[in-house]
Amino acid sequence: MKCPQCKKPVQEEDNNPFLPFCSKRCKMVDLGKWLDGKYVIPDPPHAASPDPTDGDKD
Repeated sequence: MKCPQCKKPVQEEDNNPFLPFCSKRCKMVDLGKWLDGKYVIPDPPHAASPDPTDGDKD
Protein backbone atom coordinates (compact mmCIF):
# COMPACT_ATOMS: atom_id res chain seq x y z
CA MET A 1 0.00 0.00 0.00
CA LYS A 2 1.19 3.56 -0.69
CA CYS A 3 0.75 6.60 1.54
CA PRO A 4 -2.02 8.73 0.02
CA GLN A 5 -0.01 11.87 0.78
CA CYS A 6 3.63 11.21 -0.17
CA LYS A 7 3.18 7.94 -2.13
CA LYS A 8 5.90 6.11 -0.14
CA PRO A 9 5.29 2.42 0.58
CA VAL A 10 3.42 1.82 3.85
CA GLN A 11 3.62 -1.40 5.80
CA GLU A 12 0.18 -2.60 6.84
CA GLU A 13 1.13 -3.38 10.41
CA ASP A 14 -1.05 -3.26 13.49
CA ASN A 15 1.49 -1.05 15.27
CA ASN A 16 1.31 1.84 12.74
CA PRO A 17 -1.09 4.34 14.36
CA PHE A 18 -1.04 6.54 11.24
CA LEU A 19 -2.50 4.10 8.69
CA PRO A 20 -3.21 4.62 5.85
CA PHE A 21 -0.47 7.27 6.10
CA CYS A 22 3.21 6.51 6.60
CA SER A 23 3.78 9.09 9.33
CA LYS A 24 2.17 11.64 11.60
CA ARG A 25 3.43 14.38 9.28
CA CYS A 26 1.56 12.97 6.26
CA LYS A 27 -1.56 12.49 8.36
CA MET A 28 -1.45 16.12 9.55
CA VAL A 29 -0.78 17.47 6.04
CA ASP A 30 -3.87 15.61 4.83
CA LEU A 31 -5.96 16.94 7.74
CA GLY A 32 -4.78 20.47 6.95
CA LYS A 33 -5.97 20.12 3.36
CA TRP A 34 -9.43 19.07 4.58
CA LEU A 35 -9.56 22.00 7.01
CA ASP A 36 -8.41 24.47 4.33
CA GLY A 37 -11.20 23.28 2.02
CA LYS A 38 -8.83 21.84 -0.59
CA TYR A 39 -10.70 18.54 -0.44
CA VAL A 40 -14.45 18.61 -1.00
CA ILE A 41 -17.02 15.85 -1.06
CA PRO A 42 -19.54 16.90 -3.70
CA ASP A 43 -23.24 16.82 -2.97
CA PRO A 44 -25.15 14.23 -4.97
CA PRO A 45 -27.27 15.74 -7.70
CA HIS A 46 -30.75 16.46 -6.42
CA ALA A 47 -33.80 15.63 -8.46
CA ALA A 48 -35.89 18.65 -9.23
CA SER A 49 -38.49 18.79 -6.51
CA PRO A 50 -41.98 19.78 -7.56
CA ASP A 51 -42.95 23.36 -6.85
CA PRO A 52 -45.53 23.30 -4.03
CA THR A 53 -47.22 26.36 -5.55
CA ASP A 54 -47.95 24.44 -8.76
CA GLY A 55 -50.85 22.08 -8.90
CA ASP A 56 -54.53 22.31 -8.05
CA LYS A 57 -55.77 25.83 -7.58
CA ASP A 58 -59.07 25.80 -5.74
